[in-house]
Amino acid sequence: MTIASSSRTIVSAILLVVAAAAPASAQIGFGGQAVGGISVDAHGIVRTLEPEASQELAARRREVLAQGAGIGGKPAALRKVSLARLCKAIDEFSSTGKQLPADVVFLGGLERITHVFVDPEGHDVILAGPADAAVIDPAGNVVAAASGRPLLQLEDLMTALRAIDGVRAGGVRCSIDPSPEGVTKLQRYLGSLKSIGANPEATLRTMENVLGPQKVTVGGVPAESRIARVLVAADYRMKRIGMGLEPSGVAGLPSYLSMVPAGGTSGATLPRFWLEAEYDPITRDPDELAWQLSGRRMKCLTESDIFAAGGPARGKAPADKVAQAWCAAMTKHYDDLARRQPVFGELLNCVDLTVVAALIHGRQLDRRAGLDLSALVDATRLTLPAYEAPATLSTVATGFKKGTSWIVSASGGVQFQPWAFATNTTESGDSAAARVAALDGRPADAWFWD
Repeated sequence: MTIASSSRTIVSAILLVVAAAAPASAQIGFGGQAVGGISVDAHGIVRTLEPEASQELAARRREVLAQGAGIGGKPAALRKVSLARLCKAIDEFSSTGKQLPADVVFLGGLERITHVFVDPEGHDVILAGPADAAVIDPAGNVVAAASGRPLLQLEDLMTALRAIDGVRAGGVRCSIDPSPEGVTKLQRYLGSLKSIGANPEATLRTMENVLGPQKVTVGGVPAESRIARVLVAADYRMKRIGMGLEPSGVAGLPSYLSMVPAGGTSGATLPRFWLEAEYDPITRDPDELAWQLSGRRMKCLTESDIFAAGGPARGKAPADKVAQAWCAAMTKHYDDLARRQPVFGELLNCVDLTVVAALIHGRQLDRRAGLDLSALVDATRLTLPAYEAPATLSTVATGFKKGTSWIVSASGGVQFQPWAFATNTTESGDSAAARVAALDGRPADAWFWD
């Protein structure tokens, strides 16, 4: 929201948060469940993980990793993971009641999935992509040793496979928005102000109280799933970067507020920013036994809302050129940002896994292979960790002098439709040779190989 003021102050309302981590799963947990630098308490309130908690998380995960056999070994351009043998390994460990080993939890060190191979003779579906050994970064993220990108996680694959049929209608999505009632109250309050006042901090705190908590909405996946936590964390981090509450760490990506010119624009508007995934068409061989995913990218989009009698009306205000420029920078530098802040890489991983789930389910690749995936999809076989579902974020207003406007912005989200990607395919024989090589190189008993 932007309104003219003589105070020469920009006020950015943003969602800040604090919380406690959910208890770890006895089977899949890996040293705590904090994701993307946030946690959620029992009331659903999202909060930033304190530095001390991040350090403790990192230490705990290093200890857990050191106790096992490690993950991944040396880097591989195309590591192959057998879903048939992975299911067998899961069943073996589940029957003992022990926690799954790290290499199973992190899918053999896969950084992403670029190929899916179907093996009807071996009754198998094989996922393949670049992989590496695992390390724990200072914030406690499990990342690839060379690239620093987060590794794929078994529980996200299982969530995607279990939820994918219900994703057809609305895709996978999250949004963080102020309530219509809060927006109306804030509009009235700001309209009554002639300046920031003698006590700017008191004005900012009043704005927080007037706008009230902001609602978190998750769709397509269970709100208590890890994927949901990744969606919310990525959206939350994007807002903090945009509003200048934390640096991006990327030279070409300043905050949105820093790009607003002195004087700004006037009028009651609310810029929104959201992330959307894209892929190139998925290529397949003529027999539909070899599939290749490429061109995955994340785009930042924006529109400006206008305040109407019933609350914000989306996309009704004139385009915000500054917001468009910031989104262009976010899109251009997204991969650099993902290396600096792994939660944005985690989001890409979740997109990959949901697209693969849609591909397997939609093309019935498991049935074509004669593969029983119940160890992954049957909730009675292996229970996934349950996270506290994110519900609200507290509004925190911060301000600094610049121009003659106040800007209040706290809206946006993440959305993608994996079914659209899985059905957008084109025929090519290029992947057939990779499939033959993958099957020929499969060892006698290992569930992943290079």
